[in-house]
Amino acid sequence: MAMAKQKADELKARIAELPSGYISRKTINGKVQLYYQWTEAGKKRSKYLSDDLAAETARLIEERRALQEQLKALRVTEPKAKRPTSITHTFQNLVITGTALQDYVQPVKAFRQRDCMKALEEYLHNGISGKVFILYGLRRTGKTTMIRQSIASMSNADLSKTAFIQIQQGNTLGEINMDLQWLQKHGCKFVFIDEVTYAEDFIEGAALFSDIYAASGMKIVLSGTDSLGFAISAHGELYDRCIMQHTTWIPYREFVRVLGIEPIDEYIRYGGTMSLSGTYYNQTSTFANKESTDEYIDSAIAHNIQHSLKYYQYGDHFRHLGELFERNELTSAINRVVEDINHRFTIDVLTRDFISHDLGISAKNLRKDRLNPTDILDRIDKTAFTEGLRKALEILNKPEQTVEIKDVHRAEIKEYLDLLDLTVDIPTEFLPVRNERIMRTAIAQPGLRYAQAEALVRQLLQDASFQNISAVDRAWILERVLDEIRGRMMEDIVLLETKKAHPQKTVARLQFTIGEFDMIVADPNDISCEIYEIKHSKEPVPEQCRFLIDPEKCRETEFRYGQIKGKYVIYRGGQKEAGEITYLNVEEYLKSLPCIPRSELIESKQL
Repeated sequence: MAMAKQKADELKARIAELPSGYISRKTINGKVQLYYQWTEAGKKRSKYLSDDLAAETARLIEERRALQEQLKALRVTEPKAKRPTSITHTFQNLVITGTALQDYVQPVKAFRQRDCMKALEEYLHNGISGKVFILYGLRRTGKTTMIRQSIASMSNADLSKTAFIQIQQGNTLGEINMDLQWLQKHGCKFVFIDEVTYAEDFIEGAALFSDIYAASGMKIVLSGTDSLGFAISAHGELYDRCIMQHTTWIPYREFVRVLGIEPIDEYIRYGGTMSLSGTYYNQTSTFANKESTDEYIDSAIAHNIQHSLKYYQYGDHFRHLGELFERNELTSAINRVVEDINHRFTIDVLTRDFISHDLGISAKNLRKDRLNPTDILDRIDKTAFTEGLRKALEILNKPEQTVEIKDVHRAEIKEYLDLLDLTVDIPTEFLPVRNERIMRTAIAQPGLRYAQAEALVRQLLQDASFQNISAVDRAWILERVLDEIRGRMMEDIVLLETKKAHPQKTVARLQFTIGEFDMIVADPNDISCEIYEIKHSKEPVPEQCRFLIDPEKCRETEFRYGQIKGKYVIYRGGQKEAGEITYLNVEEYLKSLPCIPRSELIESKQL
C-alpha cells in the first residue's frame, strides 16, 4: 500500500509539471495556425505556437494523459465515491439531478418517440465510448423532448448517475468544466447538456467534452439549435470523436406516427416541426400564421447562421452573410428562396423584382378549368397585388437592398440551407439528353412554405376586382388557388422523401420535348426504372396518365434507364389498377418508404 501511495505521489508531481488542455487549429486568411488552449481559474486561455513548439507541447499533453491513466489505475482499490442524495455544491450552470430531474422528465414520458431516438439509446446503453453524441437541428424539432424521454426511460440506478445541464447565454466552457468535474467526482455517468453552443467559446474548445470526459467513460450528450456551430466543431475540435444526429427533417411517416395526424394536407400545412396540436404531442403550431412563421425563419434559421459565424474563430470568419444580417436583409433573402415556386436558387431569384409565381400559375389553371373557367385573376390589379404581397412577405426589391446580393451570397445561403437540412436538390433530367443540369430545390419544412401561400390568399382578398364577385365565387377561387399550391407542394414532398429513402437510385423529374414525368426512380444496378405522375386530386382522371402511356416517351425512357417495371399515379384517392397504370394513395406511399439506413443515422458525418 505504501509503495502504491509513493508511486501515486510521483505521478501527481510529474502530472503537475506537464501542460493540460489541448492543441487547436485555426484557419486565418487561408493559413492554418496552431494554438495551445487551456482553462485557468475558470477562464479559457490561448497561446499561439510555432509548428515545432506545437509538436513538443502535444507530446507533453499526451504524456500527461498517459500518466493520468496510470494514476487512475492505482486507485482502483480505493472505495468509490458515492453520489450524495442531496446536492450542496454551487453549480455554475443550471444543473438538474435526482428527484428534480425525475419530475422534469415525467411530463413527456407518454409522448411517442422520434425515429432517431434509437441512435441516442444505442449510444447511451450499448457500449459506445470515447465519443460525444451531438443532437442538433432547428428549433421545435424534438431535441429536448428526446433527451427528457431518454432520461425518463432510465432505470433508477442509471437515473441516480444522471445530470441535465441547461446552458444560458453568456456561460463559458470554464464554468461548464467546473460543474462536470464535480459531477464526475461524485459518480455521474450520464450528462445531457442542452443548448451547449450558447457558450461563446464552444466551437474553439469543444474537445473538452470528448478528450476529458467521454474518454474517461462518461456519456456526454450535447444538444442545441446551432446546427452550424456543431458542424464546424465536427470538422475541428470534435473531428472523429462525435456521433452526429440531425433532427431538422421530419418525414411524413414520422409526422403521422408521432403526432397521430394522417391527412397529407395537414402535413403540407404544418409539417416541419413537432409543435402541432395533435393526439400525441405538443399543443401549438409553429406555422399557424405568417407572424409565427416569420419568427421561426428569423430565430431558427437566420439567427442560427449568424450565431455560429459570429463566434467562429473569435469573429474573424464571419463571411459574406454577416453584412446581410447586420442590415436586416438575411431573412428577406431566405424568404425569397422559400417563396420562389420554381425552386431555382440563382442570383436572379434573389435580385429581380419580386413576382408571385403562385399567382401566375393559378391564373392559367383557372382560365382552363373544365367545369367553371374564369379569368378573374387576369383582371385584378397585379401591381397593387404584387406590392402588397411583397410587403406582407417582407421581401426587398433590388433598389431597397442596401447590400448588393452577389453570387457569393447565393452560394453561402444555399450551402447553409442544405447543411441545416432545410433544402434538398431534386434534379431534372432530359430526353433527348441535353448538356445541361437543372436542380429543383425542395423545402424540407412544408409548413414554412404554406404559410407564405396563405399570405398570398389574404392579399388576394384586398383586390378591388376580386371584391366585386360573389362570396361563393371568391371562396371557390381561393380554394382553387390553394389547391394548386398544395398540389405542387405534394409533388415536392414525394420527390424529396423518395430521394432520401433511395440514396443509391436516381430520383429525378424527367423532361421531354413536350411533356414530362413528375418522377422517375431508376436503379442503375438493376438497369430498370419506375415512372410516376403526382397529382393532388382524389379521383383518377385519364389525362393524369397520358404521358405514362405514351409509347414514344416510354421507348426513350427504357433506352436511357432500362426496363420500365411500373407506371404509377400518386394521388389522394384509393389504390386501384387501370390497365397498365397503378394508382397509389400518397399517404400510404409515403408511409411505405424505407427509413434511412441506421449506419447513416449514427455515423459521424463529414459536414
